[in-house]
Amino acid sequence: MTRFKGLMAGAAAAALLAGAAHAETVTVGYFLEWPMPFEYAKAEGLYDEAMGVDINWVSFDTGTAMSAAMASGDVQLSVSQGVPPFVVAVSAGQDLQVLDVAVSYADNDNCVVAEALEIDKDSASELAGKKVAVPLGTAAHYGFLKQMDHFGVPLDSLEIVDMAPPDGAAAIAQGSVDMACGWGGSLRRMKEHGNVLLTGAEKEELGILVFDVTSGPAGWVAENSDLVSKFLMVTRDANEMWADEANHEKMLPVIAKDAGMDLEATRETIGTFVFPSVEEQLTEKWLGGGAQEFMKGVADVFVAAGSIDAALDSYADAVNTGPLEAASGM
Repeated sequence: MTRFKGLMAGAAAAALLAGAAHAETVTVGYFLEWPMPFEYAKAEGLYDEAMGVDINWVSFDTGTAMSAAMASGDVQLSVSQGVPPFVVAVSAGQDLQVLDVAVSYADNDNCVVAEALEIDKDSASELAGKKVAVPLGTAAHYGFLKQMDHFGVPLDSLEIVDMAPPDGAAAIAQGSVDMACGWGGSLRRMKEHGNVLLTGAEKEELGILVFDVTSGPAGWVAENSDLVSKFLMVTRDANEMWADEANHEKMLPVIAKDAGMDLEATRETIGTFVFPSVEEQLTEKWLGGGAQEFMKGVADVFVAAGSIDAALDSYADAVNTGPLEAASGM
């Protein structure tokens, strides 16, 4: 709270000193129906204030679409891009960098089996021959591959259709697919017509971690490291504000409106999210080595599944902690 007030006052003073100078525009990608504390700061204009630029926010359906937009130069930063789509892009040669751990979640990204099939984890082998809607190259795709491997269901025994989560939710509701994978609001709608095979905790026990990152093109980040640090600073402050439950009732309505969700759905969804502190993110578990190792594991799984041609020898260069470290001192 105090930091936000200080940001607004400081930015206002800077704007007066700048006079009529034309503001630069930074385009940032994000997801609707994916409620996070940063959306409070987004809705209140705190990113624009702190960075001294106009922020153009653009919503996406998948992290793969975010990668394409960053490759074309249409988007400079992406908030909550899934690690798998990031890995797919980097493995193909796109020069992207992880800048922070946006959110960790395990119960909010999953696959749902149509209720009419009555298939659960004890009968998962019966999925052979079934039609599955999967958003390829995403966290949901990675989780799907790992689960099918765990249950011993051959991928070539399935009819896999590439569908964005909203389309997958519609397809399972209409009975045109037997299983659909996705996240957020789409996952909630899928669950109205079926059941998950494994809970978030059960997936984590199998090493199926699920977390998103803030990412950006390496060249743009290098040229605008101060802007990136200020962006990450505002995100940090929003997360810290949310960490105090006394602020929930103030923040929830704002976050819900920005996410395009009703209040209770927002409360339910965000309640399954974990937002690591900057200090935690810079530890070995996350950006100090763990995330890089996890990305290598994701890439190797995708290579084995034939989803990508090859993995990099190392993903160490795909993580840039410089702007986050600078933000920690702001």
